[in-house]
Amino acid sequence: MALERTFSIVKPDATRRNLTGAVVAKLEEGGLRVFASKRIQMTKDQAEGFYAVHKERPFYGELVAFMTSGPVVVQVLEGENAIARNREIMGATNPEEAAEGTIRKLYAENIEANSVHGSDAPETAAEEIKYFFSDDEIVG
Repeated sequence: MALERTFSIVKPDATRRNLTGAVVAKLEEGGLRVFASKRIQMTKDQAEGFYAVHKERPFYGELVAFMTSGPVVVQVLEGENAIARNREIMGATNPEEAAEGTIRKLYAENIEANSVHGSDAPETAAEEIKYFFSDDEIVG
């Protein structure tokens, strides 16, 4: 197994309901370590840039509006196969399809307000981490 880093967001629906600690606890219980974390209010420009890959999709505007609707917690996580492990702990994007005990099954309101985001590949994780964190903010 490989020690790697991934990127995670606790989304506005979860921060609004005071679930940040519960989400982080699930991640840590699953073997991931929080290397960097900060609570931010994502700007429209930040959200548009972060989700630019979805710009041509019909849900893009709603996604940007949702991600700027309240504070989020952006995090760098580390662990054995952290990307796959984080995605397993989060559960399926659609909470109705998520496995029991996963973050999305436990806390998501619906497919859009699904409480968390996680990187899907090493390249994506590296880009997403750099988007929100400078090297000196990541302390191991």
